[in-house]
Amino acid sequence: MRDPRDPLGEQVEIVVASGKGGVGKSTIAAVLAVELYRSGYRLVAADADAEAPNLHLALGVDKWDSVEPYYEGRVAFIRRDICTNCGICAEVCPFGAVEVRNGNYVINEWICEGCLTCSFACPVKAIRYRFKVKAGEIKVAGTRYGFTLVSGESMPGRPNSGKLVTEVKNRAKSLLGRSGVLLVDAAAGIGCQVISSLTGAHIAVLVAEPTPASFSDLKRIHKLTKHFMLAPMLVINKFDLNERFTKVIEEYAEENNIPVVAHIPYDENVPKALNMGRPLHEAFPGSSAAKGVLEVVSYIKKEVLPNWRRWWSTYKPKKPEIYVPIIK
Repeated sequence: MRDPRDPLGEQVEIVVASGKGGVGKSTIAAVLAVELYRSGYRLVAADADAEAPNLHLALGVDKWDSVEPYYEGRVAFIRRDICTNCGICAEVCPFGAVEVRNGNYVINEWICEGCLTCSFACPVKAIRYRFKVKAGEIKVAGTRYGFTLVSGESMPGRPNSGKLVTEVKNRAKSLLGRSGVLLVDAAAGIGCQVISSLTGAHIAVLVAEPTPASFSDLKRIHKLTKHFMLAPMLVINKFDLNERFTKVIEEYAEENNIPVVAHIPYDENVPKALNMGRPLHEAFPGSSAAKGVLEVVSYIKKEVLPNWRRWWSTYKPKKPEIYVPIIK
């Protein structure tokens, strides 16, 4: 029976993130969600990867309690009764959304970003817009473990997935109430979805693998967490595949005041658990990777949540870092 007491007294937002996909974020997030809830914390999980959500797979959710459409943005179309077929809209469209069909210029709504460029350029003002376009869905389900999962999924071709992630988080916060843990499973990379995931959060569980690509992306996501003043911890997954490079990542963490809270070995049971629709430690409780992920749970329960503000103060950046993406 769950402890009716409230251990926190306020909302604490923890984001599981990485700069690279496929490093085990959802596997770790699923175990964290289950075990923190079982430890007596009120908890709502949010899948903040609107373009490829998969936390529900790791938690065995196969039916949603509610699915609501999310409307946002605009899509252009051409009024045939005004258009002169001059083709200027096709010349200026930065996304290549204007096509010729049966001798007429039309706008492909799956490609159109609603940027207004064509309407500014059209000499006869033949461009109009449909507003409140269905851009995605917000899904809510009660998991078999007792806590609620909120997930978002964007429609193909729709922009602004970051706004959808913000709506997913807002829904999760509302369901959580005034106190508890909001556990966010972020998308890969450092794009708008990830920015929305990190905005307003307190703690980042950064996941990396011992490869040059993952290390490079770890540094990018770490830079982004510093911009938002999150206190980070680091999990090194599949550390045994390249122990030399693991040491490189450990040195980076030490230089940047990031506690390394777990080393998770490579384990073939990880994809098997996902295929079974069960958290790793439930599907293969004795596996080496499950033991590694439970080290993350143990650290958060013992070192972070009992006095999370003190922990945050210890590991947060000294000041916000201006984030300017490097475009090559």
